[in-house]
Amino acid sequence: MKSRDSEFGIRDSKQFARSGFSESPFSTDARPVIPNPQSRRRTGPTRIVCLTEEPTEVLYALGEQDRIVGISGFTVRPPQARKDKPKVSAFTSAKIDEILKLEPDFVVGFSDIQADIAAELVRCGVEVWISNHRSVDGIVDYVRRLGALVGCAARADAYADALRRGLDAIEAISARLPQRPRVYFEEWDAPIITGIRWVAELVRIAGGDDVFPELSVEPLAKARILANGDPVIERAPDIILGSWCGKKFRPERVAARPGWDAIPAVRDGELHEIKSPLILQPGPAALTDGVAAIAKIVQDWAHTRR
Repeated sequence: MKSRDSEFGIRDSKQFARSGFSESPFSTDARPVIPNPQSRRRTGPTRIVCLTEEPTEVLYALGEQDRIVGISGFTVRPPQARKDKPKVSAFTSAKIDEILKLEPDFVVGFSDIQADIAAELVRCGVEVWISNHRSVDGIVDYVRRLGALVGCAARADAYADALRRGLDAIEAISARLPQRPRVYFEEWDAPIITGIRWVAELVRIAGGDDVFPELSVEPLAKARILANGDPVIERAPDIILGSWCGKKFRPERVAARPGWDAIPAVRDGELHEIKSPLILQPGPAALTDGVAAIAKIVQDWAHTRR
């Protein structure tokens, strides 16, 4: 696998050291940022169920994975979690009986879509936290809040600071690009759904400009639906990024849409997939491997136009 550092412009260890990092925040390994001695006094919940992927990734990164007793069936990061932990939920549904058998003292979920799951668990006497963050700042703050809730605020703050430094490093590199591309991000194909806020912000950090900034601030997917593809044609993106919620992105189908042959991205073959686990979860993956993948695409585009 190529180094993530080289993908966004840091070519060697000396340049990496000059960027201000003590260790790479772009590793796919969810390693603790601060040592987590086994002898320290344990506080906070000890039997946590994660209904979505991002709390699992955060807790593994903080070295608190032994607190987790159940995870989402969609979890892929880190790979060890999928091997070690029972899967008790999807995104819009959950095995309530199986969750209760795990005797959780804390359940973590995300957004209004999981409100019914949360309500049922609350009625069963389970403590539930549903976050609802939709921005890059919100993701960083989420890391801090989750760490504080489980009793490791200092390590969570250090991890959040490392994530922020990583974003700052990418933004500094992208600021030196000779040209910024117009970028269209597609979250679903039928109906066409444009990108959410944290994706649009990461596109900007990576050196591009989202072509639907007014839609990206809409938290609900139904508010980001396009009635047809004409608005995309009108906004003429230089790059098209697709991440179809776990379904394989088909650039040939996108390019074959009526009238889309006039779009610069289609004309130039700039249609790229960003894997959904890297970008569509509001957690560390998006702020590390997700933004790095976007930055690589943007940099390659910009360098061909020198």
